[in-house]
Amino acid sequence: MHRRALLALVVAGCLCSPAAALAESLFLIKGSGWGNGVGMSQWGAEGYATHGWDYRRILAHYYPHTALGTATDPSVRVLLEEKKTTVAIGSSAPFLLVDARGRKVHVPARTLRFGIRMRLGGHPLVPPVTVNPGVQPLSLDGAAFRGTLTLVRGGGAFSVVNTVPLELYLRAVVPSEMPRGWLLPAYEAQAVAARSYVLTTLNPPAPFDVYRDSRSQVYAGLAAETSVTNDAVDSTTGQVLTYEGRVVTAFYDSDAGGRTAAVEDVYTGRSPEPYLVSVSDPYDSPSPYRHWRLALTAQGLSSRLGSGVEDVRVTHARSGVATAVELLGRHGHTLMTATDFQQRLGLRSPRFSISVVALTGASRPDGSRGPLQVRGFVRGIGGVVLQARLRNGSWRQVAHVHARADGRFVVTLRSRAATAYRVAVEREAGPPLEVGGRR
Repeated sequence: MHRRALLALVVAGCLCSPAAALAESLFLIKGSGWGNGVGMSQWGAEGYATHGWDYRRILAHYYPHTALGTATDPSVRVLLEEKKTTVAIGSSAPFLLVDARGRKVHVPARTLRFGIRMRLGGHPLVPPVTVNPGVQPLSLDGAAFRGTLTLVRGGGAFSVVNTVPLELYLRAVVPSEMPRGWLLPAYEAQAVAARSYVLTTLNPPAPFDVYRDSRSQVYAGLAAETSVTNDAVDSTTGQVLTYEGRVVTAFYDSDAGGRTAAVEDVYTGRSPEPYLVSVSDPYDSPSPYRHWRLALTAQGLSSRLGSGVEDVRVTHARSGVATAVELLGRHGHTLMTATDFQQRLGLRSPRFSISVVALTGASRPDGSRGPLQVRGFVRGIGGVVLQARLRNGSWRQVAHVHARADGRFVVTLRSRAATAYRVAVEREAGPPLEVGGRR
């Protein structure tokens, strides 16, 4: 299309409905932070450390009304593997096997492979089987862990549980949860928070206490340990966060996105806690997850959610995190929690907002020889432009979109040839709307 064939004349309001824009809508999801946003922000803690704060002051900021107390050093049972049919356990020094009948087998330094029948040298072992280390740590499928390993059989498969003293458990958690090269006060704050968190999750009647991944705390074993993180654990040995004499569940995440969230805003059904409230997080800006976004067409959003979506409305708490999402479609609306929406779309955090730009139609009100009116809708974002497709397949801006207060707009163009139009904003573009030419 020749450049002079398109001329933007008027941008004005119309009575179009945004719900009519299923095929030509673009949803721009903008967010900040990574994680649940509750409790301590790890990037924020590092930021405070660079500003000279010690770990006590960092913890007091993120967990107000708490005090530092002391705890004993119980064992923690970590589920390392589940639903395995074979495992390899060994050590570079002799170790000991003890089965459920009390049978003891002394094993020289080597690696043993166990199948589901759990036999050793032709003799069956009765599960659960506990593997005790000698003077060197045990390894599971090549990864070394402190403490003992227990093989539990059930449902035709293995589970492997690592039982380790709390302080040694933390030596593998702190460096697994925080990047290398950070300052000691940040690691110390992490050690106290992680110690407090795990002590509130110990559950003796259950077969294990915690997972080795982000369902609990990331625990990568002996290979994760560093001298500085070990120092952080040792310098805070036994220290926990308490409120009214009891250890608190010290939630934390990677980055709260500038402000933490109150626990009741993120976890449905949780009661407010005076130590898990929203606080400022001004020094997390170095985080690579400080800002993020996701652009989806209506078709793409509908595909991910499993139902036709034409519009989305988000409810936010006072701290800025999303609490509920309303999905509007041709057959009604659906209300879901922000956490569910976040998980369904794989968003990094519940701190997000959703803008929509859409083309809802095009027509020539003055007849086939009159100007073309392209109609649309905008909510929650500025700087939207209208683009036209050229004959060579590239796109060129033909108008700035200026919406009314209700979000509706119409752009009037003198266009003769058939082509396609789309809305674009912040280097993202919506799907094209094909428009016929003049007769």
